[in-house]
Amino acid sequence: MKMLGVNLKKGFVKLVPENFDDLWHLYNVIFKDDEVYTYTTREIKPNEKYARPRRGQRVPVFLGVKVEKVLWDKLLNRLRIHGTISEAPESVPKGAHHTLNIALNKPVTVVKDEWEKHHVARLKRASQTSEKPIMIVVVDDEGYAIATTKQYGVEVLAEERVRLPGKLEAEKRTAATNEHFRRILASLRVVWKGSPIVVIGVGFLKGDFADFVKSEASDVAKSVLDVKGVNNSGVTGINEALRSGILLKAARHLRIVEEVRVVEEILRRLGKSEPTVTYGYDDVGKAAELGAVEKLVLADAALREGSDEKEHEAGAELMSLGGVAALLRFGLAVA
Repeated sequence: MKMLGVNLKKGFVKLVPENFDDLWHLYNVIFKDDEVYTYTTREIKPNEKYARPRRGQRVPVFLGVKVEKVLWDKLLNRLRIHGTISEAPESVPKGAHHTLNIALNKPVTVVKDEWEKHHVARLKRASQTSEKPIMIVVVDDEGYAIATTKQYGVEVLAEERVRLPGKLEAEKRTAATNEHFRRILASLRVVWKGSPIVVIGVGFLKGDFADFVKSEASDVAKSVLDVKGVNNSGVTGINEALRSGILLKAARHLRIVEEVRVVEEILRRLGKSEPTVTYGYDDVGKAAELGAVEKLVLADAALREGSDEKEHEAGAELMSLGGVAALLRFGLAVA
């Protein structure tokens, strides 16, 4: 994300979203009654008083929209802002409804009556990060899954179940395994954008696949940073990798890994009834007033007050605790 201007006295932040994670950050800072300004297209109808009615022409215009709804489509990586037009050229009626499709690499200005500090901090943090997403390939003899990390979670890009012949059928197993690896590599090439790759899996097949990539696709092999074992296959194995921290070699600064580890620590302390953890708005608020909060964790979905928002696994677990939890510097007595 590129920050073009910040003037909190006048209530505006001007920026350019550069990737889909930036759209996710915008989704979590734009709310009802804010105003959003950007270039869009709108159908302009001709003056029909002295002419035959005909379809209008869609033309590019710069509009300001007073926000009524903010819509995030995770599957399409699309952010849409719906509301009423507050600022427009003379050819466009103010007060009419319009939906802005926020585009990558085009300036957007967000205006608020008052900016929350954590909203500004979130945008600035997004503008400073240079981390690449990690491609995770899970391989075993029951199938494969390919996923990429996002700042809002993990996105599964491809998945297929197979059943390889047993080890007693050595010749058939070798041929089927090579075909299995070719299919995985073909799927990986479709979605891979040059980001670091971590290969994980149950048993020895993960290492065999990494060797296959070295011999068949040297360009891809250069991006394979690590090969690690997990106890589960498929998407479950990916979540295990996030929880256990085995991706840290490939992403020492990847935020999602840290988020998962913090939530795991919260759940561990809760499971052992330790006094240095609390959750829920009321109890976390009391702990904050007493200066006991060491680390505060708040789910994006809780910030948006939406129960239908999709989070990564750790985010979903946090939502089950009310969307907010805290690790404490010291235990608090229960009233």
